[in-house]
Amino acid sequence: MNPTSASLQTPHTQPQRCGVLIANLGTPDAPTADAIRRYLAEFLGDPRVVELPRALWWPILYGFILPFRPRKLAHAYGAIWTEQGSPLLAIGRAQQAGLQARLGTDVPVALGMRYGSPSIASALDELLEQGARRIVVLPLYPQYSATTTTTVFEAVLDHVRPMRWWPELRFVDGYYAAPAYIAALAASIRAHWDAHGRGEHLLMSFHSIPVRCLERGDPYYCFCQKTARLLAAELGLAPEQWTLAFQSRIGRAKWLSPYTDVVIERLARSGVKTIDAICPGFAADCLETLEEVSLRYGEQFRAAGGQALRYIPALNASDAHLDLLAELARAPYQASMAPTPVDPQAADPARIAMLTRAL
Repeated sequence: MNPTSASLQTPHTQPQRCGVLIANLGTPDAPTADAIRRYLAEFLGDPRVVELPRALWWPILYGFILPFRPRKLAHAYGAIWTEQGSPLLAIGRAQQAGLQARLGTDVPVALGMRYGSPSIASALDELLEQGARRIVVLPLYPQYSATTTTTVFEAVLDHVRPMRWWPELRFVDGYYAAPAYIAALAASIRAHWDAHGRGEHLLMSFHSIPVRCLERGDPYYCFCQKTARLLAAELGLAPEQWTLAFQSRIGRAKWLSPYTDVVIERLARSGVKTIDAICPGFAADCLETLEEVSLRYGEQFRAAGGQALRYIPALNASDAHLDLLAELARAPYQASMAPTPVDPQAADPARIAMLTRAL
């Protein structure tokens, strides 16, 4: 089938820009059981997230998890839902706008969620429609893991694979030790201390993953350790003044430890009354930070004898965070973050018609 004049016109009549895709995990569309069920089916159905044989996992997922867990989670999501909807999505939109302002109008920025809406596919299409032929893929996961970062990369490749003309892609696979990232985290903690006083202990809580992921070569555990050590050093903390822990484990498999809920009970029993908690692996506040850590673990700490677990918000759309994201987005292309000029000859309708007839 011969190409039409329209198919020849499209790539030649638009400036070829750099573009940026920022991506996060995703969120249900609403704090309802039905919306959560759809979200979990996509999320937990990803073989990168649950690395069990499908013949074993599908009966568990569809027979036990999806029929019952969404109803339990609906209350948790309802506790954090805002007038703007999902906190993760609202913050993501603010991050997109802030990054766009820093990169300028010639570099389009799109937001995609790995699971749910807006999808990574729709975000890529948005960039391509604006003439982006060199695309930086920036997952908002500081610490690389196959369970998160790789799934974003795979979603991008799955979408472009059928295309005749692929955009040029650059993947940012993490920033766990970037000086600007560590400095931004430290600044947010110091700002919290200035406003509320300094707690007795700093807890750094990262999302856990199964130990088998580490055993198969996933670097996530080591990257979390490095982030925590660098942050403690930046703050001048002694070893006894801070703890690294891992949250959000599910099921009976062994997950990365120590577990956050176990750590806070141990700290309470040891006489610690105030904990300042931060989640350095989350670029935006979400269910795991706002409900699990701030609300649920806060209640658990008080029940164990503590007085207050004070959650320090994620970097979200803060200036320091947006400056960091802009730095990461610019790095793969540096000075080429400007549109490629249109070739007047290539865009000439008469020339395109001649080429079409020749074909």
